[in-house]
Amino acid sequence: MSVNQYDAIIIGAGHNGLIAGAYLARAGKKVVVLERREVVGGAAVTEEIFPGYRFTEFSYVVSLLRPEIIRDLELPRHGLKILPLPSTVTPMDNGDYLAAWPDHEPTRREIYRHSPRDAEAADEYGRVMARAAKAIKPVLSLVPPDPSSMSVRDMLGLIKLGQYAKSLSETELYRIAKLVTQSSADLLDEWFEFDPLKGTKSASGIIGTFLGPRSPGTAYVLLHHYMGEIDGAFRAWGFAKNGTGGVTAAIASSARALGAEIRTGAAVKQVIVKGGRAAGVALENGDEFQAKVVMSAADPKRSFLRFVESKHFPDEFVEQIKNFRVRGSSGKVNIALSELPQFTCLPGESPLHRGAISISPSMDYIERAYDEAKYGQFSKNPYIDMIIPSMIDRDMAPPGHHVMSCFVQYAPYDIEGGWDDAKREAFGETVISTIERYAPNIRRAIVGKQVITPKDIERIAGITGGNIFHGELLLHQLFFLRPAPQWADFRTPLPGYYFGASGAHPGGGVMGAAGKMAAQEVLKDWR
Repeated sequence: MSVNQYDAIIIGAGHNGLIAGAYLARAGKKVVVLERREVVGGAAVTEEIFPGYRFTEFSYVVSLLRPEIIRDLELPRHGLKILPLPSTVTPMDNGDYLAAWPDHEPTRREIYRHSPRDAEAADEYGRVMARAAKAIKPVLSLVPPDPSSMSVRDMLGLIKLGQYAKSLSETELYRIAKLVTQSSADLLDEWFEFDPLKGTKSASGIIGTFLGPRSPGTAYVLLHHYMGEIDGAFRAWGFAKNGTGGVTAAIASSARALGAEIRTGAAVKQVIVKGGRAAGVALENGDEFQAKVVMSAADPKRSFLRFVESKHFPDEFVEQIKNFRVRGSSGKVNIALSELPQFTCLPGESPLHRGAISISPSMDYIERAYDEAKYGQFSKNPYIDMIIPSMIDRDMAPPGHHVMSCFVQYAPYDIEGGWDDAKREAFGETVISTIERYAPNIRRAIVGKQVITPKDIERIAGITGGNIFHGELLLHQLFFLRPAPQWADFRTPLPGYYFGASGAHPGGGVMGAAGKMAAQEVLKDWR
C-alpha cells in the first residue's frame, strides 16, 4: 500500500471532475483526479467499438459547455474544435419531411409549406424562448443560497438573487415561472398547430427525464436545452472533432498543462474520514491518497451513499439523497455502416446527413412511447435522435463507411424482469425497425451495432440508474434543492468533502458549470 499527499483529490474524471481539477491546479494547488476506468471522460468518451469505427459512446452532441470555461482553460489550444450541426430533419410517415436549415429564410419557407400560421409564430416563439433562456442563464452561474439560512454567505446570495429578479421585467418573471412549471406540450400547443413541428420541439423537453411531453416541468427541460451556445451563437448545437471524447481530451490536456495529475484505473472505494472531516480516499487496490479537500464528481448516490459511511451525514440528508430521482430513461444504439442510410424523404446524399435526424412525428407519438416506459417496457415506437458523425468528421469511420449515433427514448432502467441480452437485442431491433420505416436500406448497410441501455450506462460509465444527467431536471431537484435542501452550494455535511457533478446545480449535459463553481467554492473556503 502506498500513501500519496495532495492539496485536493477529485473523484471521477468526467468533464466536471477534469474542469474542477484544472481550476484548482490553475490556482496553484497540488491536485490529483482519480478515474476508475482506463479512459478519461465519464459519459463523454469516444471509443473504437468496431475496428476503424469510432463512436461517441454515450453523450454525443456539444452546446452547453460554458464559453468562459473554454476561454479560461484555453481549450482550443488543447485541441477543442466544435463542428456545427447545421440542420434538423424530421421524416414523416407520408414520405414528406420537416426541416430546420442553417439559414432563417429557407427554414421559414419550410415551415410555411406545412403551416403558414406556424411560420408566422415560429419567429416570435424563437425570440421569446431566447429571451427567457438569456434571462434565466445568469441563475446557472449563481451558487444557490439556502433560503432557510441566516448565514452571511446565504443572506448575500439571497440579496444577489433578489437583485437579479428585480432586473427582470414583469413579463420575463411570469414567463420564467410558467416555463419551469408547465409541460412542453402545453407550451407548444399555445404556439403551433403542425404535429411534426410540435413533436420535434417537444423532444428537447423529455431528454434524460422519465417524463412525457405532457408532464408538468418538461418545458423547463426544453428551456435548459435551449441555452446551447457555440461561439456566441445562441441555440446552436455541434459535434466535437473526435467526438465528445475530444472535448474531455482537451480539458484533460489543459488540466495536465496547469499541473493537475490524472490517474486512470484508480477506482475509489471509500472517502477516509479523520477528526470529523474528509482527509483522503482509499482505492480498491489498497492505495491511499491524503488531502485537505476531497471533491466527488460522481453522481449523488455514489458520492453520498457509497463512498462515505452514512454515519458521517445527518439522517435527513441521507434520506434526501436516497429519494433523489435518478431513473434512467435513455438508451443509445451506435451503428457502423457500409453506406449512408437513404431516407425516403430526401434520397441520395443530402444536407440531411450532416445534421440531426429526428423521429418525432408528433407529441402524441412521444407520449405513447412514454406510456409504455411507465409500465416497465421499452418503447415499441421510440423517439430517436440520430446524427451521422462521419459526415461531419471523416476520421470517425473508414473511407466510404459511416457511423451513426442513435439516442433513444424510452428505455427504462427498471424494465420489467430486468435487462438481459435478449431484451437488449430486442430493443436494438426495435430501433433498427423504426429507422427502416424511413430509411429502407439501413439493415443491409449495418456492419455492426452497439446497444446501450441505462443498465449499461450504469455499468460502464458508473452512473447510478444510468441517468445521463445524474438526476432528473425536475422542479423539486433544481437550484437550492439540487442535490438536497441546504446543501446546494457544492459543500456537504462532511467538512472537507465537496460535490461538483451533474447532480449538483445547475444540472446535466456537457456544461461544466458544476465543476467550475465547485472548484471556486473550494478556493473561497481555502482563503
